[in-house]
Amino acid sequence: MVFNNENNFSGRVAITLKLAWPFLLILFGLLVVFYFIAPTLMPLPALLAVFIIYFFRNPRRNIPTAENLILSPADGVIVGIDEVYEENFIKGKAIRVYIFLSIFNVHINRSPLQGEVRYRYYRAGRFIPAFKSHASEINEKNYIGIKSNSYKLVVCQITGFIARRIKCWVTEGKKLASGEIFGAIKFGSGAELFIPMESELVVKKGDRVRAGETVIGILPPDELN
Repeated sequence: MVFNNENNFSGRVAITLKLAWPFLLILFGLLVVFYFIAPTLMPLPALLAVFIIYFFRNPRRNIPTAENLILSPADGVIVGIDEVYEENFIKGKAIRVYIFLSIFNVHINRSPLQGEVRYRYYRAGRFIPAFKSHASEINEKNYIGIKSNSYKLVVCQITGFIARRIKCWVTEGKKLASGEIFGAIKFGSGAELFIPMESELVVKKGDRVRAGETVIGILPPDELN
C-alpha cells in the first residue's frame, strides 16, 4: 500500500508554495518598487499575488479507496471521449477521455489509481488553445504510464495557449497512491486519460470532474487478478 500524505493541510500548502513562489517573488519585488516610485500602483501586484495563490490552490480531496476505480487526473470539463490506439505504453486500443482545464480550475494533477510509474515521455510542441480539437496532436505533452497488477493506464499533461509549463515530479519506478499528486500545469491546459477498453465508463462529454475525486471508470474484475 502506498501512503498519500499530501492531503493534509501542511502538505497541500507546501505544494501551493512550491508552484507559486517564483511568481510571488517577482510580485513582491514590484510591490517594493511601486512603494518608492508609484504608491498608487501597489494594489496591483498585491491583487496579482492573491490570484496566483488562488490559481495554485490545492484543496483537500475525498479520495475513493476502492482499487478498481479509475479517478480523474485533473479538474475541468470532459470535452471528448473516443476509442484510440495508444501507441506509447498500452500499445493497444484504449478509451481516451479528454479534459479541458480553464484558468479558473485547480491545476494540480493526481494519479488515477494506485500503481507504479513504468513509462515517462516528454514531447515538445506548440501552444494552441487546449480546447481546440487538434491541440492534443501538436501541443507540448508529457506522458505518464502507470501499471497496477495486470492493467495499464496513461495520463497525458497538455499545455495550452496560456499554460506553457508542465510540472511532473515522478519518474519511472515511482509508486503512486490513488489520488496522489504527481504534477501540475501552469495556467489553463488539458489532460488526457487512456484507460482499458474493457473499463466501465461512468462519465460523459460535458461532465465536470475533480482530480482524485471524480470516478471516470471502473476496471473489470478480471483485470484485478
